[in-house]
Amino acid sequence: MTYPWKDWDRDLFAAVAGRHWPGAEPVLPRLSRAANHGRLWFGVAAGMAVVGGMSGRKAALRGLGSLALASLTVNTVGKGAVRRARPLLEAVPVVRQLRRQPVTTSFPSGHSASAAAFAAGVASQSGAWGAAVAPVAASVAFSRVYTGVHYPSDVLAGAALGVGAALAVRALLPVQRRPEPGPSAHAPRLPGGRGLHVVANTASGPPPLLSTPAQRISAALPEAAVAECTEDDDLAELLELAAQSAAQEGGALGVCGGDGTVREAAAVALRHRLPLAVFPGGTRNHFAADLGLLSVELAAGAVEAGRASHVDVARSTGTDSDGAVPFLNTFSIGAYPDLVRVRERWSRRVGSWPASVLAAVHVLRTCEPVEVVVNGRPRSVWLLFAGNCRYSSWGPAPVRRRDLADGLLDVRIVDGGPFARTRMLGAALTGVLTSSPVYTTASVPRLRVRVPGEGVHLACDGEVAAAPGEVLLDKVPGGLVVYRA
Repeated sequence: MTYPWKDWDRDLFAAVAGRHWPGAEPVLPRLSRAANHGRLWFGVAAGMAVVGGMSGRKAALRGLGSLALASLTVNTVGKGAVRRARPLLEAVPVVRQLRRQPVTTSFPSGHSASAAAFAAGVASQSGAWGAAVAPVAASVAFSRVYTGVHYPSDVLAGAALGVGAALAVRALLPVQRRPEPGPSAHAPRLPGGRGLHVVANTASGPPPLLSTPAQRISAALPEAAVAECTEDDDLAELLELAAQSAAQEGGALGVCGGDGTVREAAAVALRHRLPLAVFPGGTRNHFAADLGLLSVELAAGAVEAGRASHVDVARSTGTDSDGAVPFLNTFSIGAYPDLVRVRERWSRRVGSWPASVLAAVHVLRTCEPVEVVVNGRPRSVWLLFAGNCRYSSWGPAPVRRRDLADGLLDVRIVDGGPFARTRMLGAALTGVLTSSPVYTTASVPRLRVRVPGEGVHLACDGEVAAAPGEVLLDKVPGGLVVYRA
């Protein structure tokens, strides 16, 4: 095939080969070899996941997803489109040359595509991590010319493919941004955590790697009073004692744990009219993430600065219960409570994420529709979901909100009936769930649900309980003051 590029490509390759690059000889060939088969980027992603918290894990996953798409595109389409021979190595010093020369065609550069895809994917999620990864990615791309295995145009084309792959992943899976905070609220500034009383639930979340969340809170806020709640302690009692002390000192109530633990603390904070400081300490920490509190240190900074907002609190009030049960994230009846119960039973054996997958498969096979009466209308539902505030993502149980103080419940229902389970799953897989006849949505300030049958369960913020005969869902608009990033 005739070479379609101009002479500048060969001239630039020769200029790089003929120039002495101080300090590059011991580094760039090793870096180029380390990037073989994406090994370098898998290592970087693992490091980001360990030290970067939730932000690092999300950025690493987006980078690896972009890398996978770029690699697939290069190896299935790119290499076969232009069968260009590799450069001749006569002009390249032997000390720079790779021990094993590639045997595939030269255009485009797969290493450059992977490097650019990983860096662009990471940057689309986190600008800070993207800035840290970009110099390494650029060095890998340049090393392919430096070691003599690619022409400059091969590298440029590969980098363009990599960036395109990252943009495609971003279009398919938009980056979830922090929701708009509610109206600003007055909350005391607590330098060093003075006046803050925190209850840390040690039963929440994965086992700590180095230090416990309680130890990290004490290190960040040395004057805060931190009490650990073990499986033998009464969480409600410890929260009540902490709230009483905080009220006497004019301070705030703090909680460290998962969404279920935070829900209990919110009820206590509401009752005592205290601001709530949320420290992420569970497996998923949806509410803390929506506040921008992705780490203990960010939450500590918010407490010391006194940054706070009003947020809505949703309530579930059963006709045969003692009072309203608040929830900050989601309420559901049907398949999801069953999924949570199965997942919790298996998670200690196989881990959280494998248990989630196995539980989803189990529920899809065995779950049956639930007969309910919604605002006086009988319905057979596979799932009834109500979110505290409207959610931006699509699906029967979405995970990210636009606003934490809009005064509404986000209601989503998947109806039962013939082949409803198969129809819902097929619609979700093909991306047309929101237009499926078995799926309906509404945004309302309140909802009344009657459950005539027995043995039905509900879930509030991931905590499963037996469903009462009738339940009223409503809101306390802007009822809770929370510290936020």
